[in-house]
Formats: sequence, structure tokens, C-alpha cells
Amino acid sequence: MSIPYLTLIVFLPVLGMALLAAIPGTSHDAIRKTTLAVTIAHFALSVPLWWLYQTSGAPYQFIERRPWVTAFGIEYHLGVDGVTVLLVLLTTFLMPLAVLSSWRYIDRHVKEYHMLMLLLTTGMLGVFVALDLFVFYVFWELMLVPMYFIIGIWGAEQRIYASVKFFLYTFVGGLLMLVGILVLYFYHHNLTGTYSYALADLLAIDVPLRIQLGLFLAFGLAFAIKVPMFPFHTWLPDAHVQAPTAGSVILAAVMLKMGTYGFYRFAIPLFPDAARVLLPWVATLAVIGILYGAMVALVQPNIKKLVAYSSVSHLGFVMLGLFAFNTVGVQGSVIQMINHGLSTGALFFICGMLYERRHTYEIESFGGLSGVMPVFATIFMIVTLSSIGLPGLNGFVGEFLILVGMFQTHPYMAGLSTVGVILAAYYMLRMFGRVMFGPIDDESNRGLPDLGRRELAVLVPIVIVIVWIGVYPKPFLDRTAPSVERFVEHVTATDLLAVEESIEVEAPR
Repeated sequence: MSIPYLTLIVFLPVLGMALLAAIPGTSHDAIRKTTLAVTIAHFALSVPLWWLYQTSGAPYQFIERRPWVTAFGIEYHLGVDGVTVLLVLLTTFLMPLAVLSSWRYIDRHVKEYHMLMLLLTTGMLGVFVALDLFVFYVFWELMLVPMYFIIGIWGAEQRIYASVKFFLYTFVGGLLMLVGILVLYFYHHNLTGTYSYALADLLAIDVPLRIQLGLFLAFGLAFAIKVPMFPFHTWLPDAHVQAPTAGSVILAAVMLKMGTYGFYRFAIPLFPDAARVLLPWVATLAVIGILYGAMVALVQPNIKKLVAYSSVSHLGFVMLGLFAFNTVGVQGSVIQMINHGLSTGALFFICGMLYERRHTYEIESFGGLSGVMPVFATIFMIVTLSSIGLPGLNGFVGEFLILVGMFQTHPYMAGLSTVGVILAAYYMLRMFGRVMFGPIDDESNRGLPDLGRRELAVLVPIVIVIVWIGVYPKPFLDRTAPSVERFVEHVTATDLLAVEESIEVEAPR
């Protein structure tokens, strides 16, 4: 009997929760150390995916498929492709760093906080590896609960407002997706006589374009809110600004990728004709999000809010590449998911380190920090340049591939989106300059300590991966290429013009 490897990866954090439950709530150091040990072991458990996944093998690997609720066609069905492998590793890589970043910041309800972080990990990983739509939906809703409490209990002054807004936006989108799942479920039964939520079974049926359009909108709205795409983005800045540092990091680095991953795994493959028909609309919203997020970031006095709006802009590029529907663009989108997780995650870690020292996120409260915190300044500069896409760092690889892919299909959209690259360079470098250079106007900044060992342990691993992808992206591209090629072939398999013409012929006159 084969080892249920993916089940171990998904549910190891739950075992960690059981360990924490046995530790007295007042033993804060023991709780922190146990959580750190669990997350490091979790990352070590997931690392073999990098080598064990065979790019020349089956489309989905490490398959686990067991009957669950047979009367309703529900199966416990897990599996990964090359894209999923990277997202799983990104998640398990960042969680130990998130725990380290909370070491001093979280000083109340410590046990509950760390248990919620572990539960959140299980929910996120379940979303990535689920190949049954019912199982996917369960994990999708599960991961909302711990993040709701993380923001609402350990956040800033307006944490209740931000947590409720986050929950309502995502929950309403999820309900629409649930309606779409059920419609597809019953449609499959009408065609085949069997009930199934399995992704492979649902991909095999032929859905007319009219039905595809409605279902794509139901799925797509849930994923667009999670990305978040313009104009469904308004919950994000509030959630980021109010969340504790680790919450902001995981929200930006992993949870937002569930939206883009949802489009990649479910919405586009299940409804490919609808996706191609709606491509101009989605691409237009993506470009608006790129430009809008960049322009709003330009005027932010709060460094954390600036990074939040930069996420809106950068994830517009991810959506643009995904809807290029060619291998170059989609690969750029996938790599940019990872890049955004690393770069923006590091930026939120940096924001948290500044807050621990000065208890403010206001840019004007800083200035001249490079003289008193040279190591911090060096790492901050590398991460900033990564975020704006400097050649030699990870951000350039993803943005370049996305723009090349989009130029092949919609050159005007690609041309407009390059304005966002220019604006990103401007607002990020201006922010960095105001924080790190110039005179020290506030004497509180003169004695700030440079990075300690714990903070270096958080940032240095991310910087290493940032440089690795920027200098040598081939291993990452090689692992995603077969999956991306299959995705593009599936989406472009039908003659869209013929499908649209057939709809026009059948339309009532």
C-alpha cells in the first residue's frame, strides 16, 4: 500500500495543533518552539515533491482517490501537477518564516494564534491539491475561518471591520461558486447518469457556450474576489493594514494565489470557450487593476497600504498572463505567482520589522535609516528591486514572459500594462528613498537596531530564492512547462469562431 504522501502534507499541521493543545497556554516559549518545529518539519516533508514530481509523467501525480460520500459521488481525491508543486512548496516554505516573524509581535492568546496558523496551513494546502470540487470547496471555506480570527483578534484598531469585510467578500463569492458547482454537478448527471464532483469527470463533458458563460461567471467572481481583481479589491487594503505581520504575509503570498490558481485549475479548463469569449473583458479589468493599483500606491502615506495596493497591480499582471492562452504568457503568470509571494511576502515582513521598532507605518516617520541599519537597507533594496522587476531578480522573469505572451495575442493590452511597470518602479523607489535615505529628522530613528538573528533567518532565505529564480529560472520553468502546455492545448482545442457562429444560428429570431 502506497504512503498517502499528499494527505500527510495537508494534515501534518493538524497533528501540530494536537501537540499545541497538550501544552499549557502560559508556556509561550514552548508553544512558539513547537509550532516552529512543526512548520520546519512540514517544509522538510514537502521538499521531496521538487524531485519526486516527474515532468514526463502523468498530468497529475501522487494521486489519492478514495470514496467518501458515495451516494452523492463525493470522493477524497488529491493530486498535484507542476504548478501545484510550486504553490505547495511556497506555502510550506513561508510558514516557518511567518512563525518566526510572530515571535515577539504576538504576546496574547499565543496558543490560539499558533493553532489557527496551523489550521490555516491545512486549509490552503487542501485548496491546492484537491481534484474533487466538493473537497476543494470544503478547504476553500475552511481557510476563511482561521484568517478571519487572525485579523479580528490580533489585528490593529479597525481589525473587526477588516475581518468582517474580508469574510463577507470571500464567503459571498464562495456561495456563488457553490451554486456553479452544483449546476455543473447536476448537468453531468443529466448527461451521463452518474453523480460526480471529480474534476476529470467534469472536464470530460461537453457544456454548451451559453451554460459555460453563466458558470464561468459564478466561478470567476469567487476567484476574482480572492485575487483580488478590480473592482472587487476593496477588502484587501483594509485586511492587509489591520492584519498582524504574519497574517499580511500569508494573505498576500499564498491566499491571493488561490484566486489565480482557481482560474488556472477550474474556471478556465472547465469552461474554456467562455473564458476565450470573455478574454477581452477580463484582460481589460486586469489592465485597469494594474494601472489603478499603481496610481493609488503612488499617493499612499502608509508603507503597508502602499504594498497592499502594489499587490492589486502585480496580480493584474498574473491575470493578464493567464488569459494570454499561450505557453509563454501562462508560464510567466505561474512564475509570477511564486515571485509575488516571495517579494510581497518579504515586503510585509519588512513592514512588520519597521513597526516593531517604531510602532508606525507612516512613511514620513522614517528617513535616513540606511546609516543606522545598513544590513536592513541592503535586504530592503534587493526586495524592492525584485518587486519592480529588475533583471537578475525574480520579478523580471515573470513580468517579461507575461508581456511577451500578451504581445503575441493582444499587443495593445500588453502596451498599456507596461505603464504599470514604470509606475511600480517610481512608487517603490520613491518609498525606499524616503524611508532609507536623507537626513534623520526624527531622533527616534537614530538608535534603531539593525536586523537581529531571528529577522535575518526570516529574510535571508527569501532573498536567496529571489536571486535563484532571477539568475537561473530554468528549474522552475521546466517543472511547470508540461502542465502549462496541457492547459493551453485544452483551452484552445475548439474553434471558437465556429462555436460562436453555431450559437448565433440557434438563437431565436
